[in-house]
Amino acid sequence: MLHKVHDLFRLRTSPVVFFVSAAIIAVFVIVTLVIPTQMGNFWGAGSGWLYDNMGWFYTSGVTIFLLFLIWMAVGRFGRMKLGDDEEKPEHSDITWFGMLFAAGIGTILMFWAVAEPANHFANPPRGAQEGIEGGTTEAASEAMGFTLFHFGLHTWTIFALPGLAFAYFIYKRKLPPRVSSLFQPLIGDRIHGPIGKAIDVFAIVGTIFGVAVSIGLGTMQIHAGLAQLLGVPDSAWSFIIIIAVVTLIATISSVLGVEKGIKRLSNFNIWTAMALLLFILVTGPTVYLLRGMFEWAGVYLTMLPELGFWNDTLESTGWQEGWTIFYWAWTIAWAPFVGIFIARISRGRTVRQFVTGVLGLPTLFTIVWFGVWGTGVFDIELNGDGGLVDTVIDDGVETALFAFLAEFPLATLTSSIAVMLVGIFFVTSMDSCSLVLDDMCNGFEGFAPLHQRAFWSVSIGLIAALLLTATGEGGLTALQNVALVFGLPFFILGYFIMFNLSRAMREDAGELGSLRTRRWLQTLPPEEYERRMYENDDTLATAVVAPDYAEGSQPENAPEVEHVEQPEVVTEYRIRTGEIPVVDQANPHRDDPPRT
Repeated sequence: MLHKVHDLFRLRTSPVVFFVSAAIIAVFVIVTLVIPTQMGNFWGAGSGWLYDNMGWFYTSGVTIFLLFLIWMAVGRFGRMKLGDDEEKPEHSDITWFGMLFAAGIGTILMFWAVAEPANHFANPPRGAQEGIEGGTTEAASEAMGFTLFHFGLHTWTIFALPGLAFAYFIYKRKLPPRVSSLFQPLIGDRIHGPIGKAIDVFAIVGTIFGVAVSIGLGTMQIHAGLAQLLGVPDSAWSFIIIIAVVTLIATISSVLGVEKGIKRLSNFNIWTAMALLLFILVTGPTVYLLRGMFEWAGVYLTMLPELGFWNDTLESTGWQEGWTIFYWAWTIAWAPFVGIFIARISRGRTVRQFVTGVLGLPTLFTIVWFGVWGTGVFDIELNGDGGLVDTVIDDGVETALFAFLAEFPLATLTSSIAVMLVGIFFVTSMDSCSLVLDDMCNGFEGFAPLHQRAFWSVSIGLIAALLLTATGEGGLTALQNVALVFGLPFFILGYFIMFNLSRAMREDAGELGSLRTRRWLQTLPPEEYERRMYENDDTLATAVVAPDYAEGSQPENAPEVEHVEQPEVVTEYRIRTGEIPVVDQANPHRDDPPRT
């Protein structure tokens, strides 16, 4: 049945993964619209249990992941290529960084640039424990230490760990761009079976909810800016129009692909964001902002070892649950999408370059970004007329950025640019997510029908619009709670990633000698292999359906890995190691036997 529907709509994907994921999302939206209160209570109870019982697990987990990545970068596997041994990076460092930033946390950096320092300045996270009063210089240091902790190394660790694993298994072992591929060292060719499909469906659904939270927050901020600039009313139609416009642009960008769409938008946005940052630096108290930026870098590095293990155990104020734990659980929910996207743009780099770049470059930019904006907040409160923090607390965090810009020259122009930046960051997150979701469903990178690729961006926009407008705050809260609940299995997945990645690297490179690695054959899902077989696709010469490596590519000292007998793809074909089925070009019928 699914295959008939698949062919009817002229799709090119894995029917089970695609339709089951779509069905789960549709059921969730419908049930939430029909009984929003009960659904909100259900997911709220789940997230409440996680807050009360698993907060320590989230906090310790991210720190452990960070230490593992550092070990990978400085160890012997740091020289290993994420791809074939002779591959070179596809993108320049600047372009790579732009796409990293835009697809990762560009939207939430814009959202929290002013809001988080202002909130923590008014209400210090460890105020009761350390005796820090709000609105003081001590509160400013506390605010910046926690802000940089939330958006620095730890946040990018959540993206970098799956990103490194995806880059290795997709481009070194040539496995499908799916979460199930990360389990190949444990389950082998069963990544194509029910277990693998269940993992992929869960990952796709969780990713959509995680990204939808960001879309909801971004929509609220865009609306706040337009309300200030143009007097846009606070109505459901305003939110729907904003999401519709962004979705349309994201759909066009995803259809155009990485080079023509995402890459160009990312480059434009990162340069525009830097120009806005420079404007604040030049028109504000420049020396004061620079001094603060360097000081907060030291505060962050000083507080980092303690905050990496801090669980608010003694005071138990509940603050950490609403901030740190929420950030980690929310971020991990959409880490599969960001991880695969980062892997895709990082092909050809070494493990050391990957870890250093994905952790280091965005963190440095985060220190500069929040250093300028956060110090600007403190300058207004401590040396100026004040009132900014009260505005943020009273009117909501979505108004913070525009309230801040109102304190500087050309407020209308800069607010307009800020709205555009938020919108484009919104677009780049959405289009890169739809591109990755399509690859995860297909099980391969390459051509896919345009309407199939557009489906995901349209679906994400539709889900966000329905939940944000039809159920008001309850819809967004329910979405946040769902993202939190889905985040727990992804955290557990992180430990499997560390085990499988280190095991795969030891197998491919060997414990001793050079880091020449096995050359793996391209693994395709069975349905895609069958399609290419009937299309007489030449790529089948180096493709398999059960993960296997090329003969003669075994490095010295590497543990023995047996060649895999290839399973049946269709009834009349059976592929065996060393045999390549060839369809008679003159008479390409289904009943033709394979020839070697």
